[in-house]
Amino acid sequence: MRRIRMIEEAVAVRYAEQEMRCPVHLSIGQEAVAVGVCAEMRPDDQLVSTHRCHAHYLAKNGDLKAMMAEIYGKAAGCCGGRGGSMHLTDSAAGVLLSLPIVASSIPIAVGAGLAIRQEGRDAVAATFMGDGSIEEGVFHESMNFAALMRLPVLFILENNLYSCYTGLKDRQPQRPLTDLARAYGMPADAADGNDVEAVRKAVQRAITRARAGDGPTLLVFDTYRWREHCGPNYDNDIGYRTEAEFLGWKERCPVEQARRRLVAAGRHDDATEAAMITTIQVEIDEAFAFAKMAPFPSPETARSHVYG
Repeated sequence: MRRIRMIEEAVAVRYAEQEMRCPVHLSIGQEAVAVGVCAEMRPDDQLVSTHRCHAHYLAKNGDLKAMMAEIYGKAAGCCGGRGGSMHLTDSAAGVLLSLPIVASSIPIAVGAGLAIRQEGRDAVAATFMGDGSIEEGVFHESMNFAALMRLPVLFILENNLYSCYTGLKDRQPQRPLTDLARAYGMPADAADGNDVEAVRKAVQRAITRARAGDGPTLLVFDTYRWREHCGPNYDNDIGYRTEAEFLGWKERCPVEQARRRLVAAGRHDDATEAAMITTIQVEIDEAFAFAKMAPFPSPETARSHVYG
């Protein structure tokens, strides 16, 4: 979680240099969901992400240099510099893809789950989504099909309370989001999305069911993004959320919660933290240097990988 936080903060700081020309959707404040989920996944498990995909990609051991090169639009990027921040993929790590269109990643994960079932493997597919995705028809179609076919799919709902700038209470009736699974006869679980251990335990239960052939699970994790919906800055000033709400969630920082718990258990200390931060910073600096030095895609390849 510390590594993801530092990488995304570095993106936020360096974005002002105007060399990263794609939009960025940061997950600062939401790291526990990505880490808690991916800690229980194997390399052969398939992950499908959304426009807010950096944390998922990194937690699943995606290649940092390829990610940064992609954000810089360079040929060494994981999509050859053609996709940018919202199109991350790493087949070796099991990051199938990420897609920017709200809810469009959900049926892809269901398809991956169907392929896993047809191949007779005990792998799972996990799809991350924001709370805005539950208002798209394809979410319900995918939930229905996955339940009907008992597919090994985890529907990971990162409920950060806002669809862009509209709060959940202005879009949804008052009821637990886990109730969405009831219509499809699907198990559901919920946990504090800022508590990495709580997330991990819930995911462990769902993955155990999926690997045993017991079908999909909806997992709801309440969390909160600190930065603006799209971009490196803060946007509380535009009035869609209060400063008090923001500060209340910031007090529940998932990184600091985990650090305090580890220190209290005698498994972490200031010296270890300082050494870890130094190592991560070196890695970040190397990744940015690599991305900046990498060449742009050749114009001759503009039509490569285009299907008509």
